[in-house]
Amino acid sequence: MTSLRVFREVVEAGSFVAAAERLGLSPPMASKHVAQLEKSLGARLLHRSSRHLSLTEAGTAWYEQSRRALDLLDAAEAAIGQTHDTPRGQLKVSAPVWCATPRFARVLADYRKKYPEVLVDMHLENRKVDLAADGYDLALRATQEPSPALIARPLCRVPFYLTATPGYIARRGGAPALPADLAKLGAIVPSYVNLENLALKGPGGRMYPLRLAPAMRSDDTTLTLHAVRADMGVAYMPSWLVDDDIASGRLLRLLPAFDSGPVTLFAVYTSRQYMSPKLRTFIDFLSERLVDAAADAQPGAAGRSERLKPRQEPRQKP
Repeated sequence: MTSLRVFREVVEAGSFVAAAERLGLSPPMASKHVAQLEKSLGARLLHRSSRHLSLTEAGTAWYEQSRRALDLLDAAEAAIGQTHDTPRGQLKVSAPVWCATPRFARVLADYRKKYPEVLVDMHLENRKVDLAADGYDLALRATQEPSPALIARPLCRVPFYLTATPGYIARRGGAPALPADLAKLGAIVPSYVNLENLALKGPGGRMYPLRLAPAMRSDDTTLTLHAVRADMGVAYMPSWLVDDDIASGRLLRLLPAFDSGPVTLFAVYTSRQYMSPKLRTFIDFLSERLVDAAADAQPGAAGRSERLKPRQEPRQKP
């Protein structure tokens, strides 16, 4: 166990000297622990030089698996009151591409200030990762129905707006009055969205069929935003990305009386049992700060993200 912890510290600190200082060991003893671990595994884990350390292929695989095992053991010890460790270590997180905004960066920066021993490894991607297989601690997912096979804690609601530039709308004969008018406009559509059976809720709760004529498909929300700004067409975009453009008049919000339905941003993880301190504090921090960050960025009430009531017990199904 000591050798496992030493190896993790060496990888995360980047040197034997720094790792030994953290653990209260001498650098030669830290090196001996890693050498003994390599001998027992029969594989070289680190490339060593006088100035640089890097993981081998075997070392990368071993680090990911052993890190998760150590986190689980640390959490188990904390759960029975044997330790009260400060949150620490690497936290691997998957999140939608549209989280790459100044407000989300400020939230991450504030978390780092409060928990400086946690290294957040953020991966922005518009796909559903396999948390266990891909080695993720947490995924942030925007959806209306989270997977029942995972623990899903709601963080905040994020409205999506239909947007386009004023110039594009003027050239196409003016703003649409009804969802049916969108058929004459080009749309930038996510490649993972099925265009069949789309609908909008209108005044009085009436549902209106939505027919979109794709001008481009993309799985990258940032590229979609740039395409809309470049007068390529209309697109549904998360408010986090377009609030400032709409406020400045750079983009128009179309069909404001018709609702596509806000999606909820969930923190999704595999189990609530034996949660590591770094995972628990990160989810709690996001729950408190994301709504506040969204509200600060948009002073008006319209379109503001809403705070959700936390579930007493997250649902988990086999």
